[in-house]
This record gives sequence, structure tokens and C-alpha cells, in this order.
Amino acid sequence: MNSNQIYMNLAIKKAWQYQGLTYPNPAVGAVMVCKDEIIALEAHQKVGTSHAEVLALLKAYETLSNQTITFDRFNAHRAHEFLYTLPKEFFSECTLYVTLEPCSHIGKTPSCASLLAHIQPKKVIIATLDPIKGHDGGLERLKEQSIEVEIGVSEEEAKALLEPFLIWKKQAFVLFKLAQTSNGKIGGGYLSSKESLAHVHQLRSVCSEMLIGGNTVRMDRPTLDCRFSLKSFWGDKAPDIMIYAKKDNFDREIPLFSVPNREVEISNVLKDFDKPSFIFVEGGEGMLNALKDKIDWVLQYQTPKFSTDTSTYNVDMQLEFLHQDTKGVDLMLWSRKK
Repeated sequence: MNSNQIYMNLAIKKAWQYQGLTYPNPAVGAVMVCKDEIIALEAHQKVGTSHAEVLALLKAYETLSNQTITFDRFNAHRAHEFLYTLPKEFFSECTLYVTLEPCSHIGKTPSCASLLAHIQPKKVIIATLDPIKGHDGGLERLKEQSIEVEIGVSEEEAKALLEPFLIWKKQAFVLFKLAQTSNGKIGGGYLSSKESLAHVHQLRSVCSEMLIGGNTVRMDRPTLDCRFSLKSFWGDKAPDIMIYAKKDNFDREIPLFSVPNREVEISNVLKDFDKPSFIFVEGGEGMLNALKDKIDWVLQYQTPKFSTDTSTYNVDMQLEFLHQDTKGVDLMLWSRKK
């Protein structure tokens, strides 16, 4: 593995920390290197806020200048305005590694490609080009300014990172979340660490809708809100809920039905998943079996303990591991359904 791959893999790993949380944007990471030293490692975190490249440029500025910016770095317009004021040679010895081609279009945030074209770093290394027509063009924008560009470093790993974005641009991206012990048991109350619970609640806060099985509602009597998320950043609106159940015999007094500003739908038919969206699923064996043909990815939190509980996922399903990390004491696994 050469140095370019090492730097790009760091950017990819950083982006995985925010996989799903950037919906409907892709997860993107960036590394800034100056004279063989990493001076910034950042990732896009939330739609409408500064992109990975901008956050990396701001962090690199702080490192090189020994100054701390005083404005909100996630305010994309303010960040771009500030970076445009810097001397053009400020980043002339820096190389930017980014997992996705810098955006050329102007949407909720300004164009990163135009910003880089103005700043003119020494080199920009891109893992994969933007596959969405109308979003591409960043490469050409950089080349127009004679900026050296390299493409395709760790491309396959970057494409795996990008897969949810490509799916939810066309249809529903269906993510099934499960938590279990190290011996595969799923019952007996909370199994996840506080950090895992916070991550789940952050995903709930950004998804289009949560899908849950009727038996889980009856047995666990859940709230399914976002009380453990970082409310000031990702927001605290509880997700709308679809309960998949053969019978509508639920206790309407349980917390799930009393959360304000949410819709709860109950259906004995699995909805059409053709609409572009992010469907976040929580449930047991029955729900997993019912959705076997519709699930795209599985997100698994595995806690380091054994349990004598008899509940498990008795399901025949082949998975391909994509990425692993930790949340507190838990192992977190992202997998693609094969």
C-alpha cells in the first residue's frame, strides 16, 4: 500500500463515521497533507452544512496559521466566504485527498470545485468521480485552472461508501438495524452501549421513515424517538413510523403513539419501496424474514457479552462485510446483503 492509498483510506474511514447521517447527501471524507504531514482529517456530517473538503480546508488553515476560526465551521456559506479571503498561495504546498469528486454545482451549499479552483492547492487526489449527472464536472473545473489531479485511488472502497447514496437517488435504501450479544442473542432489554444508542437515534432523526414489526411494538412497547441524539446538530424530530402487522390490536397508550409531530401508520402489507428515500428498519426475526428481499444493508451492533436469552435471528441470509468500527464497547458492522 502506497502513501496515497494510506491517506485516502483514512478519508474513507472518516466518512464511514457519518454513513447515513448525511442523507440525502453522500458520505464523503477528506484529508489535507502538507509536506508529508497530515494537517486535517474531516468528513461531511449533515446535509446543508459544509462539505468534507471545506471542513478540511478550515482545519488545515488552523493548523498552518496557529489560529482558531471564530465562526460556525458548519455554516457552508460563511466558510466559503472566509476561505476565498485567504492569499492564493496559502495552500500551495498542500495536497487534498477526497473520496468523491468535488461538487461543481451550487445547491444548499456553494461549489467546492470552484473554491478549490480559486485556492489552487498543489494537487487534488480523488477516489471516485461523481456518478450523478449534473453533479459532476468538478474534475474539469480543477483542470481548467491547471491543478494537478489524480483519480482512482482506493476507488472500490470509495464506491462501497457511496452505495447508499446511489440507491436512495433511485428508490428506497433499506437499512436493517440489529443489536445482539456476542453469542447472537437479541432479547433481555437494552443490549447496546450508550454510544450505540446515540448513533441509532441520530440515524432515526435523519431517515425518511422507520419500519418496525408489530410483535416488537407489542412486546417492547417502545418510544422510537431521538432522545439520545445530538439534538442541536442532527435535530430531534422523531421519525414517522410504519408498523407492519397482520392485526391492528395495539395499545394506543404506549409511548410510541404519543410522540408529537410524527405520523404512525399501520399496515398488513409491506409498502412499495420504489420511492427515493431512506427506510430505517428495527425488528426481530419475523421482520427480518419478511424483508429479506428488500433489505440493502444490515447495521449490526454486537455487545461483548453472552446471554442465556433464547431470542435470536433464525434467518438464512448471506452478508458481505463492508466496514467495521466501535461504538463504546460495542463492535459495529456495516454489511451488504448478497
